[in-house]
Order: sequence, then structure tokens, then C-alpha cells
Amino acid sequence: MFRLVSLNLNGIRSAATKGLIPWTEGHAADCMGVQELKVHVDDMPAPLKSFAGMNGHFHHAEKKGYSGVGLYTRHEPSDVIVGLGEHDSSGEFDPEGRYVELRFDKPGRPLSIISCYFPSGSSSEERQEAKFRFLDVIEPHLARLRGQREFILMGDVNIAHREADLKNWKGNLKNSGFLPEERAWMTRLLDPAGNTRLVDVYRALHPDTTDECYTWWSNRGQARAKNVGWRIDYHLATPGLAETARQAAVYKEQWFSDHAPLTIDYDFSV
Repeated sequence: MFRLVSLNLNGIRSAATKGLIPWTEGHAADCMGVQELKVHVDDMPAPLKSFAGMNGHFHHAEKKGYSGVGLYTRHEPSDVIVGLGEHDSSGEFDPEGRYVELRFDKPGRPLSIISCYFPSGSSSEERQEAKFRFLDVIEPHLARLRGQREFILMGDVNIAHREADLKNWKGNLKNSGFLPEERAWMTRLLDPAGNTRLVDVYRALHPDTTDECYTWWSNRGQARAKNVGWRIDYHLATPGLAETARQAAVYKEQWFSDHAPLTIDYDFSV
């Protein structure tokens, strides 16, 4: 099995004080995608750059203490792609540190693993508009990638797709993360007849889960204690890789941030 973990850290230094490294060492992941590093790589303590037998590759934000993504891997990639580059012609999002891709290419089998952090639109209308612009950028990029290689994108997408993906769906119909436009975007991304034709791997394995599927909880109103959560962390895979997924689990016995780790085991090797 090839074990892939996705986790929004809400600050890697904070997560490390809550037991992230010992947990990872015992979890035996082959690769771990993380989001919201909240630290510039130059300021990252050395023990956080490589641990649990995995080396880290990062895309940090220019703004200190903001955003940033990483991929830790115990396998040497054939290439590392940091940022969207020319695929974001506006140049708006690479300074925010939202995309890192590791390639594990072999003759006849190009394969990528991606860690991506989608913007949140909850803080203001301006950030919601930025989120929509990001969706407009990332969708054609993933469609292009889909035509070239197999891949799995792990990350905090900041969208709950279906009513089963959040506790209080009726009360959030007009809130960022569950807006009709965002949900329609996810539906289009996952449409088997569409341009990207990606698979929501967790839902492919667990089509009917509700309370146990959540990966994020607000820090307000005892949301975690009451399990008033959202499923906004995903593995989005090309169909060939999605078919190799064998089991998926959201780990909630220990808390490293306001998100929970999503682990999926795949029957492939790099």
C-alpha cells in the first residue's frame, strides 16, 4: 500500500507542539501533503523540514505567517514543481504559497502528487472574489494536467460539496464554503463527462458517511465537542489512481490543528 495523508496544519510550528512528529513517525505515511504552514521556509526549524523518514518540499507565502503548502515524501521525486507559474497568468496566487507538485515519472507512467491550499472566502467579499478567481485558474490547470498524467491532489479545498459534507448545511447555504457557485464548481470538477473528470476518493470509498466524514471544525461554539464539522479536505484523483484506493480514514483521536488528517491507502507504488 502507498499511504497518502493530507492535513491543514494551521501553523506547522503550532502543530509540532501538539505531537505532529511522533504521530507521523508512527503512522508510516509514504507521502504527506500539508497546508497552512504559516512560516517562511528560511525560518522553519530544521526538524520540521524533514521527519518520519520523509523529506519536505515547500511553497511558502511571501507574507510572513501566512498560507504555505508542503509535501513530505520518503521517495525521491523525479521533479518538483513549486507554484502554478505560467498557469496563473495573473500572478495573483503564487505569492500566497498555494501549490506544490512532486512528480514520480517512470517510462510510460507520468505521475504527480500535489498539495494545494484553496483560498478561504469567509473573511470578506474581496477574499470570496479572490477564491472564485482561484477556482477559475486551477480548473483549467487540472484539466491540462489530467490530459498529460495521472495525479492525486491533496488539500484543503475550502468547499463542502454535498449536504452530507457538513453538519449545519441549511444554515450555511449563503456562506462561503457552501455557496451554490462553489458546489457547482466541485460538481463540474467531478463530472465523469467533464474536462477534468476527477474523483473524490473519500466519497468513492464512503459514499454515505455524514458525521464521521468531517475534517474541519470552527473554534467557536464548541463545534468540535458537538461535532458540528465540515468536510473540506480532499484527495482528488484521476480515475486510474482513484481505482487503486483501498481504505480511507479521518483521524480524530489527537488534535494537531482545527483540521483532522485524512489518510487514504492506495494500491500502487512510485
